[in-house]
This record gives sequence, structure tokens and C-alpha cells, in this order.
Amino acid sequence: MDKTEIQRRGILLVLSSPSGAGKSTITRAMLEREPALQFSVSVTTRKPRAGEIDGDHYHFIDKDRFDRMVKDGALLEHAGVFGNYYGTPRKPIDEALAAGRDVILDLDWQGTQQLRQAMRDDVVSVFILPPDHATLEKRLKSRAQDSEAIVQARMKKSAEETSHWPEYDYVIINDDLGGSIARAQSILAAERVKRERLTGLTEFVAKLRGS
Repeated sequence: MDKTEIQRRGILLVLSSPSGAGKSTITRAMLEREPALQFSVSVTTRKPRAGEIDGDHYHFIDKDRFDRMVKDGALLEHAGVFGNYYGTPRKPIDEALAAGRDVILDLDWQGTQQLRQAMRDDVVSVFILPPDHATLEKRLKSRAQDSEAIVQARMKKSAEETSHWPEYDYVIINDDLGGSIARAQSILAAERVKRERLTGLTEFVAKLRGS
């Protein structure tokens, strides 16, 4: 058996954080630096923001279609956030993992819990923490896309979101963006060569030993 016959199932790399802590920025950087990594495009009932492209950033759908997808089991996870609904389509995830491709997801803690229940062995979860409270508020306000009321609502919710950090496999404190991206890359690299992810390894080693 040649080593090229050693394959593996893909990984679901999930990044979560309180709003403004950096998960979306780190996700975009990972996609730029890791050509073999693909982004899971969620469906959402919210309206597109300036510059967002349907099918690229999100699949923008109406509530009726969203409800049908939930009923049909077409979503691996779904949740309501500030009056809007989000979900992860099942089919493209299943196809990617079966082909050995890795997928990165930008989810909240609720979505991560549901995803882990649905695909426990495939999920690698990372929680991103801000360096401090003041930095988190500054990042939210610098977006200039949400009202002050929404900013304050997100700040209030961040304490609850942060309390879920022990549920994750890894934690990154995002005090330096470059360093945080590098740590996320290191996590992915290590998970890709975990023994239990590699298929055909037993036969390969047996050949090395002359069995």
C-alpha cells in the first residue's frame, strides 16, 4: 500500500465567540491562507447587508422556506438571533466530509451544540475570546452597521455567550489578530493528522512491518 492510499474524512472546524471578538475575521483569514479549506454558507432570513452577496456570504431566504428546511431535516443546526434565523445546510457538509475536504463554520454556541450532537466525531470546536470588555465594545461600535441599541444588546448577551467556553476543544484569546490566526492554523494542522482520522493507516503500517 502506498502512503497516498491513506485518506481521511474531512473536519468540521467550528469557530465561536461573542459578537465582535473576532471569529468572522479569523474565519476569512483562514480561508485565504488554507486553500483546502472551504466555508459553509449558512441560510438566513435576515436581509443582506451592504456588500453581502447571496450564495457567497449567506443564502438569503424567507421564513417559510427556512421552516420547510427545518421540517425536512435539511439543516444540521439552526437558531434565532435578534429576530432573525440562521441554519447550516446538511447536504454540502455531508458531501465535503465524505470527499475528505475540511469545512470551516462561523457559529454561536447554540449552533455548535446542535452540530456536535449531529456530527460529534467530525467537529473540532474553537472559542475565540476578546482580550477585555472594553476592546469588545470598541469592536462592536467600529462596525458602524448596527444601532446603539443593538450594540448594547450584543454586549449584554456576550456574558452569556462567553460562559460556554468550557464546552469547546480549544480556546484562543484574540489579543493579537496575526497570532490568533496562526494558532487556529496550528489547531487545524494538528487535527488533520490525528490517528483516528486516517483511514488505511493500519494496512500501511502492517506493510511497513513486513506483515
